[in-house]
Parts: sequence; structure tokens; C-alpha cells
Amino acid sequence: MARQIGLAAALLALAAGLAATSAPAHEGSPSYESLVRGVTPRIAGFTVEVLNGDDRLAVQNAGASTVTIDGYNKEPYLRLRPGGEVEVNLRSPAHYLNQDRFYGAKVPDSADAKLAPQWKLVARTGRYEFHDHRMHYMGRNVPQQVTDESKRTKVFDWSVPVRAQRTTGAIRGQLFWRGAGSGAPVGAYAALGVLVLLGGGSVLLVRRRRSRGATGGATPAAPRGEAW
Repeated sequence: MARQIGLAAALLALAAGLAATSAPAHEGSPSYESLVRGVTPRIAGFTVEVLNGDDRLAVQNAGASTVTIDGYNKEPYLRLRPGGEVEVNLRSPAHYLNQDRFYGAKVPDSADAKLAPQWKLVARTGRYEFHDHRMHYMGRNVPQQVTDESKRTKVFDWSVPVRAQRTTGAIRGQLFWRGAGSGAPVGAYAALGVLVLLGGGSVLLVRRRRSRGATGGATPAAPRGEAW
């Protein structure tokens, strides 16, 4: 019986873990939703999306042009080359500031937006995910734009500068306060429900097997008598 309870508990712990890991390392806030509205002007083969609500941007370059994303001081921050190579500028302050959701990251003296870029290869897939302070709310309080916390409210428009050869534009989006109904993702609850059902089924299966094993799959024999 203890083993059955342990099995069910382990499955429940796994389900709880799945729900917990729906939040990324930067802990994207369930109260906010950041949306990409487009890249203007359009860059052929370049796509971008927001991951985990308001946590980070995922960019992909499948085109024939080198795409460069600028940091907070208009310095080159990321470079996505044709063929899949992705490079980060180690002298961009943005590279270090983006390691923390708020203001806790330290920028080394070697990072200077005025210096020539020092590129480091970080991927060969043409895809890169990074946190960016421009697409989420940096305060820990409720934004002043939110007058009713139960209602979905736009907080601000945002943009991240991007360049491709002679094309200069931006990734543009909007940040929203989610309002009522925000919380853990539906997928996490679905996974939890499935694993709970699996846990219950496993306990029943173990009981049936033990019952069959005790009787040998046949009608139990009559007692032989008391052993004195």
C-alpha cells in the first residue's frame, strides 16, 4: 500500500513540476502579455515571436540578408547571418543587462557601446532567444494605465531596432495587462489532470496484479486447518 501511495505521490510531484516549469528562467509575469505586431519595414525571411507571455523574444533569420538587432544605446547587439550563424556582441551592454529581468545585472567595464563590436558565435541554427527590457514592464507595481485590475488593458507600445543591409526599421509590439483570468497556462493544468488520472490508474493496476498473484489467477483453495 505504501508503494502505491509513493507511486501516486511521485506522479503528482511530476505534474506539479510541469506546471512550475511553464515559467521561464526570468519568470515571465502571468499578469502581462507582450505581443509582436510586426517588423517594419518587412525583412524577407526574418520572423520574431514572444515566448512565455512577456519573458523573451525568439528571432529567426532564414533570409539572404544579415540581420542586426541593436541594443539600448543603438549599438550592435545581435547579428544573424545568412546560413544560420548567430553572433552576440560582447561589448554591447545589452548582452549583460538582459541576463536579469529588472536591474540586477552587472555590466563589465569591457562592455562599451562606443567600442567596435566583438562578436561571439552563439548558434548555427539561425534562431536565437533573448530577454529584452523594452518589451515588458520594468516596475514591480501595477502600471498607472491599469485603473481596473480585472480588465485587460494596454500598458504601452514597444519597439526594438533592427537592420538588414540598407533597411532600418524595428520590431514593433504592444504590452498588455491581462486582467481577470490570468494565471497558470491551461496546458499546465491539462498536464496535471492527465498525470493524476495516470497515477490513479497505476494504483488500480498494481492492486489487480497483486490480487491475481495472491490467488494464482484461480479460485483460492480451502484452508488446510489451523497450525498448532
